[in-house]
Amino acid sequence: MKDPIVGIDLGTTNSAVGVVDSGFPILLADRDGRRLVPSAVYFGEDGEVEVGRAALRRRAIDPVVTSAKRLMGRRAGEVGSELGGLAVRDAGLGVVEIECGGGRGVTPEQVSAEILKALKAIAEERLETEVKRAVITVPAYFNEAQRGATKRAGEMAGLKVERLVAEPTAAALSYGLDRLGESSRVAVYDLGGGTFDVSILELREGVFEVLATAGNTALGGDDIDRALAEWVLGDEAAGVVDSRVLEEACRVKCELSEADEAVFRVPFYEGKRSLEKHVGRVDLERLLEPILEDAASCCRRALGDSGHGAEELDVVVMVGGSTRIPAVQRHVSEIFGREPDISQHPDESIALGAAIQAGVLSGTVQKVLLLDVTPLSLGIETLGGLMNVIIPRNTTIPCKAGEMFTNARDGQESMRVRVMQGERELARDNWELGCVEVSFSPGPRGQARVGVQFSLDENGMLEVLARDVATGVDMVLEIDSAAVDVSDESVERMVDESVAHAREDMAARVGAEARLKAEELVPAVEAVLGEGVSEGDAEERAVIEEVLRKVKELMHAEAGSELKAAVEELDRVTEALAARLVEEALGLQLERGLEE
Repeated sequence: MKDPIVGIDLGTTNSAVGVVDSGFPILLADRDGRRLVPSAVYFGEDGEVEVGRAALRRRAIDPVVTSAKRLMGRRAGEVGSELGGLAVRDAGLGVVEIECGGGRGVTPEQVSAEILKALKAIAEERLETEVKRAVITVPAYFNEAQRGATKRAGEMAGLKVERLVAEPTAAALSYGLDRLGESSRVAVYDLGGGTFDVSILELREGVFEVLATAGNTALGGDDIDRALAEWVLGDEAAGVVDSRVLEEACRVKCELSEADEAVFRVPFYEGKRSLEKHVGRVDLERLLEPILEDAASCCRRALGDSGHGAEELDVVVMVGGSTRIPAVQRHVSEIFGREPDISQHPDESIALGAAIQAGVLSGTVQKVLLLDVTPLSLGIETLGGLMNVIIPRNTTIPCKAGEMFTNARDGQESMRVRVMQGERELARDNWELGCVEVSFSPGPRGQARVGVQFSLDENGMLEVLARDVATGVDMVLEIDSAAVDVSDESVERMVDESVAHAREDMAARVGAEARLKAEELVPAVEAVLGEGVSEGDAEERAVIEEVLRKVKELMHAEAGSELKAAVEELDRVTEALAARLVEEALGLQLERGLEE
């Protein structure tokens, strides 16, 4: 892809990068296959910088900066004295700095720049080209100073910021012009990790116009975490709250979105004393009341400013990680007098919208029309007999979507793309629509790149394009009407079966995925042990061999969850060994370089 423009959601809690490829928006994943990058940065005393999950792993022992977005473009007199357990200070001339250990301080722009550099690196690796241009999202109510700070952060990361896009507009774009009529009014309720905004938008002739917006740059999941942490600590909650307590509050908050009760536990909180307290969902919802009331006042203000009542809206779209909380969803339905639309991925929709806007600027996005929907999910069979959904059920057509796949074995010369339709987790339980064989040059496992794109036109014709990225050779499979010409009875039966077998299907998927991971990990561990790498540490070797034996036993048993846990344990007990091997390899490489 020549001179791509990427779309970036620079979030308070998580960030993501996407691009429009062959006419459809996709989010780009890191080497571990994760599309979300935690907005966390560690600044070492020696100049070392770590971003995302690597930074969060240090949080228990080192200062790690999180939620820096809340301070973007703010002056010292406008903010509090701490952020995520770290002190905030005035560095002079009103400039805000976050203390990151050893008396050092960093600005919010520097933190955001490091996150953007990490996203830029992911995009460059995935797209295999240099990335210089980006669209970055900001809260709709960000003022000029905050927008300017975001743009500077992008420039510090080596990006030309082509446009700053309001997050509600991005969310509306992600929701889809094709889901709405020629003239529609949409409310976007965005409650993220650190910021909240609500916007009323009107769609006319394919263009979104923001009628009104309101919000609060200091209202979000972080505030829920703090309220819960302070409630648990009681009178002890004075001054800066320990980052471990805030982290546990976040975990408990997430757990209470699914369960009625959770245990708030921080081992060795003060010396030998541990912190432990049972928390009920009712407790969390009571703490949420003032936060939700603040959000409600913003909603009422936005409706009043737009000149329209809640009854005049066509849809209320919810985005942002904190909208997963059941109490938030109930609250929104009460404010707007209707059930909100929660079909969008709360953490990914804004990044997808940014990618679409980037596609508009680069000229790669085409206007789509509302004509029909696909009644069942469409996807392909992947290794382990799993169903990998590419176009989900009820997606409006025409549409395009796709993913990148690779070879599963060394020396593999081709890949069979089996096109499937249905709602079950295993491919064998769905319907096969056709298949196409893609040939490529044999090479090591994971080297081949095969792009698969599904395209559904307005007539219900499914076109599957499979491309060997190395050669650019395309294989095309056309399936006339099979994708949407399905009887109501067949669709209803398939959906009913997916619900009836949901638990066993998910268990089968967990087992298959764990088995694939085990098949990859076991030979690697055996090879290392066979070379005697860990003979110097008999205790470590004994632990690894015991877990390895357990994994090998479970690989031949129908015990998906147990195998998954064992594989995760094997990953953990070999982590230190893997790190040593990397260090030894780097040292050997350095020695060779010096000799040359």
